[in-house]
Amino acid sequence: MSEHPPVLTPPPNGYSDWLAELKGRIHTAQLRAALAVNRELVSLYWQIGHDILERQSREGWGAKVIERLAHDLRTAFPNMKGFSPRNLKYMRSFAQAWPDAEFVQAVLAQLPWYHQIALLDKLPDSEARRWYAAKAMKHNWSRNILVMQIETRARERSGQAVTNFDQRLPAPLSDLARESLKDPYRFDFLGLHDDAQERAVEGALVQHVTQFLLELGAGFAFVGRQVLLDVGGDEFFIDLLFYHLKLRCYVVIELKGGKFKPEHLGQLGFYLTAVDRQVKSDLDGPTIGLLLCKSKNKVVAEYALGDKTQPMGIAEYKLRQSLPADLQTGLPSIEQIERELGALPDEQEGEQS
Repeated sequence: MSEHPPVLTPPPNGYSDWLAELKGRIHTAQLRAALAVNRELVSLYWQIGHDILERQSREGWGAKVIERLAHDLRTAFPNMKGFSPRNLKYMRSFAQAWPDAEFVQAVLAQLPWYHQIALLDKLPDSEARRWYAAKAMKHNWSRNILVMQIETRARERSGQAVTNFDQRLPAPLSDLARESLKDPYRFDFLGLHDDAQERAVEGALVQHVTQFLLELGAGFAFVGRQVLLDVGGDEFFIDLLFYHLKLRCYVVIELKGGKFKPEHLGQLGFYLTAVDRQVKSDLDGPTIGLLLCKSKNKVVAEYALGDKTQPMGIAEYKLRQSLPADLQTGLPSIEQIERELGALPDEQEGEQS
């Protein structure tokens, strides 16, 4: 005989708000507990790796000791994952790559172990590892997103767009705005060829807006495509309109299917003026413009921006030919990206055994 559900009385006044507050506390406590466990695990792995390095150096132990250690640790802790020979070698590499124990415990231990492995596998130097580690912590990248950012060379492209932000925006806003733009932008996920027309690229970007937002970077929020502006009874349409949550301003993006021409900035400047007067509020900062073109002469772009009073940037975009073939086929699908945004990756690596 099945149990009857409990008879619940109507909640008293204020109960719903209290329940919501309790749920928030529980979620926060769960997150803190998970972070604490991760910090302890990463710190433990660093200590084991450091000990292996030290004893191999001091005692002259060879590589076979790792096989022996893996066997003995698995025997002693049969229910604890992570003591495979391969993972012990990663621990040694981890300690070798990050010799500063305090930095590991205070900063790096915020990242899960599988992020640490990705940093070791994909990056050859500590400066690059530090940059990607900082971005992963700041933007809460999953491991797959971290790998994608590394493989598409996000660090090398960050802040490389030609802009006039230093002259048209106050510091430190100008620095943040400059670092928010890239050059070139990688649109390989669209599956388009280099001869694709502007409208086809624009439509595909909106269709794959999740990946587009990932490529744009943290802080961008999509507002609309072909946004109508009525100026003196005439209609004009902005290709793509975004809002940047950290810069607190609208960002107008215009696509050009060919090489950059100085006259392109006249149209972009007109749109910035219209958005400033019709769309933005008094609490928003000056609207920023980004012109995306297939190619540009950097000197011409710098000259063209020289007399512009509005904050603008110019960058290239690359379609299918922008990445080597092995990376083109290795990029995640839109479904994979959406899963990554919704949850942490499954721990399916071989190091678990």
